[in-house]
Amino acid sequence: MIVVKNVVKSYKTRRGPNTVLDGVNLTIEKGEKAGILGRNGSGKSTLIRLLGGIERPDRGSIMRTMSVSWPLAFKGAFQGSLTGLDNLRFICRVYGTSAEDKIPHVEAFSELGRYLREPVKTYSSGMKARLAFALSMAIEFDCYLIDEVMAVGDSRFHDKCRYELHEKRKDRSMILVSHNPKEIRKHCSVFYVLHEAALVRFDDPDAAYAYYKRVG
Repeated sequence: MIVVKNVVKSYKTRRGPNTVLDGVNLTIEKGEKAGILGRNGSGKSTLIRLLGGIERPDRGSIMRTMSVSWPLAFKGAFQGSLTGLDNLRFICRVYGTSAEDKIPHVEAFSELGRYLREPVKTYSSGMKARLAFALSMAIEFDCYLIDEVMAVGDSRFHDKCRYELHEKRKDRSMILVSHNPKEIRKHCSVFYVLHEAALVRFDDPDAAYAYYKRVG
């Protein structure tokens, strides 16, 4: 389970603090699939980073009793001077698991070929995203954080990502941020709209989209 209680998150700007989350509450049960809607800049990605532990809230708390992935295709944790394989070994050490048995999967899934043994700082943005997704699938989590991951690669790679996530791991919890209505309707069972730093829950997708269109 993930329990978010009264979370507040602000960022400093030249015009003063910008509060993107203000008293947000959220509960994700085991196996639950939640979709989050919101316009650009509403704080969706900030919420995902907080849930993944990449950032910390200014106030409030986030309790996790299940393992949570980093945001899929998130590239910010890579060490640019290390190779793709060295980054895999480092991440596996962080999560206390073996790397050697995961190398064949990462090689096949990322489709990076010889670049997997080159420094990550030489990768294009798309290559980094493919590596990040492959690493996310190499380590098993109870809950996956998905922030517009299907923007990675071509349509064939999209299909491979969808199979890994929504078929092979259909028993896991997922939190999906997407501007694609079909993705959220197809894969989610509960829906949230993030607007003016507040998170509103809906059990019906039509009600969620009606509210989203009205306030967005």
